[in-house]
Amino acid sequence: MKGIAQSFYRLFPVWVILSTLLGLIYPSTLSWFSGQWIIWALTLVMLGMGFTLSIRDFRGIFHMPGSVAIGILAHYTIMPLSGWTIAHLLKLDAGLAVGVIIVACCPSGTASNFMTYLAKANVALAVTITLASTMLAFIMTPLWCQTLAGQYASVDGWGLSRTTLQVIVLPILVGVYCKWRFPGTVAVLSGYGPLVSVAALIMIAGGIAAQGADAVIANAEKLFFSAILLHLMGFALGYALSRLLRLPEQVARTISIEVGMQNSGLAMVLAKRNFSHEPLAAVPAVFSSVVQTLVGSLVAGYWSTRLPPQESEIGPREQDMKTKSINKV
Repeated sequence: MKGIAQSFYRLFPVWVILSTLLGLIYPSTLSWFSGQWIIWALTLVMLGMGFTLSIRDFRGIFHMPGSVAIGILAHYTIMPLSGWTIAHLLKLDAGLAVGVIIVACCPSGTASNFMTYLAKANVALAVTITLASTMLAFIMTPLWCQTLAGQYASVDGWGLSRTTLQVIVLPILVGVYCKWRFPGTVAVLSGYGPLVSVAALIMIAGGIAAQGADAVIANAEKLFFSAILLHLMGFALGYALSRLLRLPEQVARTISIEVGMQNSGLAMVLAKRNFSHEPLAAVPAVFSSVVQTLVGSLVAGYWSTRLPPQESEIGPREQDMKTKSINKV
C-alpha cells in the first residue's frame, strides 16, 4: 500500500495535468469545486503540513540562519520582481498580469521539499525555508501584491493578509498544536495527510480550470509561456545568487528549488477571493501548478544523478534535522 501511495505522489504532475484537461474539456465535471470548496481544500493541505511539524522545526530557523535568510530574501525578491517583469514584457491583460504577479508573490510551495529530496539536496534547509516563507506570507505577499499588482488593479492589502492568515498560517499553527497536544491521533491522521494534500491540490487545479475554461483556452499560449519564464527564472536566479554568495553546492540547489516553486494553491485562493473584479486573475495559478511541478521534477532528476562535492556545509545539529526531515518526506 505504501508503494502505491508513493507512486501516486510521484505522478503528481500527471494528475494535475489530467485534472486540468478534464476541467477544460468537460467543465461541468469540476466547475462545482469552487468558492468555499477551494478554501477548505487548501486549508486541509496546510493543516496536513502543520501535522508534520513541531516546535523543534521552528527552532531550526535559528540553527542555520544565514542560509535560511538568503533563501527567504531570494524568494521574496527574485520571484515578485520576475513576475512583474514578465507581465510587463509580455504586455499581459490586466487580469492575467495580476494573476502572474500573485503567483510570484506567494511563499514556497510544499512540493519543493519533495523535489529537494529527489534532488539529493538539503531537505532540512528546504523545510525550514518553506516554513519561514509561509509564516511570513501574510506580510510579504500582500505587500508585494499591493506594490506590483496595484499598477494593474485595485488591491485590498488587508484582505490579502486576512485570507493568507486564515488559509495558511492559522491551519499550520493548529496542526502544530494538535501534534503537541494529541500526538497519537495526529500520528494516525498524518499517514493520510500526503494523500489528502495531493488530492486537494489536484481538485483545486481542475476546479479553477473548469471555472475559467474559455479564458484558459483563449490565453493558453501566453499563460504557458509566462509560467515557464517565471519558474525558470526562479530556479536559475536562485541558484546563481547562491553560488555568487559562495554558498555550498548543496545549499545552492536547495535555495534554487525553494525560490523556483510557489504555493500555487494559495495564489488561486487569493485571486478568487480578493480579485473577483478580475475573473482571469486565478487562471495563471493553474498553469503555474503544472509547469513548476514539471520543471521541478526535471531539475531534481538532473541533480539527483550529479551528486554535489562533499562540502562541510552543515553541523551536527543540522545533520540531525536533515535526517528527521527526510523521514517526514
